[in-house]
Amino acid sequence: MNPLRVMIVLVAAVAAIGLAVVMQKAMGGKPAPAPVAEAAPAAKPMTQVLVAKRDLAVGDRLTGGDVTWQPWPSDTINAAFITNGAADPVPTKAVAKAAKAVGDAAETALGGVTPEKAVEGAIVRDPILAGEPITARKIVRGGEGGYLSVVLGPGKRAMAVPVTSETAVGGFILPGDRVDVIQTHEQTTVGEGDGGGKQVVAETVIQNVRVLALDQTTAAEKKDAKTIVASTATLEVGPVEAEALSRAKASGPVTLTLRAYTDLGGPSGAVSSPDSSVVRINRGGQTSSISVRQ
Repeated sequence: MNPLRVMIVLVAAVAAIGLAVVMQKAMGGKPAPAPVAEAAPAAKPMTQVLVAKRDLAVGDRLTGGDVTWQPWPSDTINAAFITNGAADPVPTKAVAKAAKAVGDAAETALGGVTPEKAVEGAIVRDPILAGEPITARKIVRGGEGGYLSVVLGPGKRAMAVPVTSETAVGGFILPGDRVDVIQTHEQTTVGEGDGGGKQVVAETVIQNVRVLALDQTTAAEKKDAKTIVASTATLEVGPVEAEALSRAKASGPVTLTLRAYTDLGGPSGAVSSPDSSVVRINRGGQTSSISVRQ
C-alpha cells in the first residue's frame, strides 16, 4: 500500500476524532436552560358565608357564639346561603389568619355585619352540623310562618284565648311570661224548697303556662316593649290542659294572672277541680243540671 495514502488516512482519522472531542466538550459546557417559572394561580374571589360553629339541634335559639363567618369561593355560593354580600379576593388561608389575629373586629370589617346581627331572633328548624352553612330554610325568625311550631316544647300545643287589658294585667303580660288561667262563671246553688240561687264562681283552670305570643307579637320581637295591649294571647299547653282551657272558654270569660319570676319553677298544668256531683232537677217538664260541691 502507498505510504502516502496511509498517512492521509491516519491524519483524517485523527482529525475526525479531535473534532468529535471538541464538539462533545462544546456541547457539555453549555449551561442547562433555566426552567420556566409557572405563573401562580390567580386568587379566587371569596364571599363570607355564615356557618355553624357547633352542632345545632331543632329548637336551639341562635346566638353569635353559635355561628361565624367563613370564606367561601364566590363561584360556588348557593343562593340559600346567608352571606354578608361582600366579595373578598384574598385567598382563604390569608382571610382565616387575619380573622384569627384581629377577632371580631376583622369579622365586622370583612362584611360590616356581625354574626350576632345575622342570626338575631332566629331558632333552628332543622338540625345543622358544625361547619355547615346556615340556610334560610333551616332557621325561622319571630313573625315568620312555622315559628310557633318550632318554639313549642315536645308534646305541647299552642292555644289562643281572648283577653283584654283588664283580663291580661293591664298589658304587663309579655311573650315569655308565665301565667295562671282563671275562669269565671255563674253557678246555681241548691237550697231548701225554691231557695236556690246563683253565685259567681272563679276557678283556676291551668297554672304556670308559658305565653307564646300576644296577637302576632312573639317572644323574639320587641325586646324593649314594656307593655302590650292585645286581644288574643297564645299559650303553650299540653293536650289535657288544652281540653280544660277549651271547656273554660265555653263556660265564661277567662282571666290571666301573671306569676312571679321566682315562682316559675312551681307546678304546671291543669288544676284538679274540687269534688263535685251533678244533680238533675226536673221542674215543669224542664230538666236542669246543677253542680253540687261536697
